[in-house]
Amino acid sequence: MKNNVWEEALFNLSQAAEAMELEPELLERLSTPMRFTEFTIPVRMDDGSKKIFTAYRSWHQDATGPTKDGTRVRPGLTPEEIKALSLFMSVKHAVAGIPAGGGKGGIKADPSKLSDGEYERLIRGFIRKLSPKGAFVDIPGADIGTGTQAMAWMLDEYEQITGFHSPAAINDKPAALGGSLGGFEATGWGVAACTMEAAKELGMAPEKTRIAVQGFGQVGSIASKKLFDSDFKIVAISDIYGAVENPDGLDVGKLMDHMEKTGSVKGFGGGREYDGGKILETDCDILIPAAVQDVITEENAPRIRAKLIVEAANAPTTPGADDLLSSKGVVIIPDVVANSGGAIVCDFERTQGLSNDYWTLDKVEERLNIRILRAYAEAREKAREKNVSMRLGAWINAIGKIRSAMLLRGWC
Repeated sequence: MKNNVWEEALFNLSQAAEAMELEPELLERLSTPMRFTEFTIPVRMDDGSKKIFTAYRSWHQDATGPTKDGTRVRPGLTPEEIKALSLFMSVKHAVAGIPAGGGKGGIKADPSKLSDGEYERLIRGFIRKLSPKGAFVDIPGADIGTGTQAMAWMLDEYEQITGFHSPAAINDKPAALGGSLGGFEATGWGVAACTMEAAKELGMAPEKTRIAVQGFGQVGSIASKKLFDSDFKIVAISDIYGAVENPDGLDVGKLMDHMEKTGSVKGFGGGREYDGGKILETDCDILIPAAVQDVITEENAPRIRAKLIVEAANAPTTPGADDLLSSKGVVIIPDVVANSGGAIVCDFERTQGLSNDYWTLDKVEERLNIRILRAYAEAREKAREKNVSMRLGAWINAIGKIRSAMLLRGWC
């Protein structure tokens, strides 16, 4: 199969549909976003010229609630990528018991080549052209190429247009503007919670369990630190510049300090330089791919030695590799479960914004752990019931919930 994220999303959907004997009409509905728009954003550049940027928004389905989340900004963005991510969000929300449909947006641009002013004008232009309808319809959030500052601009632009304050209309914003505490840590915390639960079920004692982490950005670093603090042995970590290893375990706290000072894990004194291209094949018990999609393939899957893979990244494992690893007895916690912590806390953020009742960091983490471990347990039980992988179990569980909502609404 060609490594195309939209094709992979449809493949997972078709596998789940076949296993649960989903009605053809509902499969057809779920195989195409209910709405998809492509539009252009004219931006006045600093030199006085105007440049046109292409943007997208996909609303996969809203049977289960208002659509949401992220806004991705990157130069190679495609419509198929946005459609796939909106489908993944539908599944992720259903897996986690979040009353929301799937949404995703994006802008085809390279933020690193824009000044702060140009980037702000681009983000504000996205909201003006998108014309979101608020917290009960469609809620944009952050993704690759956006963050809390971009979300603050989005919220301000939305409120300037509508004329009233509505903190729940935009997700992933700063706490000072009504965002939730724990938003930065959420995905990494969720990855760590799933890892610890699976390790316990597999009889892996933390102090004897070796973990390799590919990707030391926001998700990989937070998950690594949480696992390190829980006595797991982090033996190898990579980023886009290189990798570092220590068979006796890396001090993740000190590595984070080094990363903050230097911008890379390279040169860390608490370990030795390692081939980042081989991080997935590290001799370890648990592997956490926390970087980009399609890094575990049919080519390298036979060389992976981990007994448990926890997908912190979106779609890091191709379907062919998934089959190979499953045949080897490798347990995979799929992305729609493992990295759903961010989506869960976004739901908390909307709840807090609508109620004007803002939670402590401890309360956010406590409720996140309850929600994501429930999602993990449901996926595991569905997998056992159907005698399938946990990935397929998670998709069957999610599509079953979406199916029920569609049938109750009379959509089939």
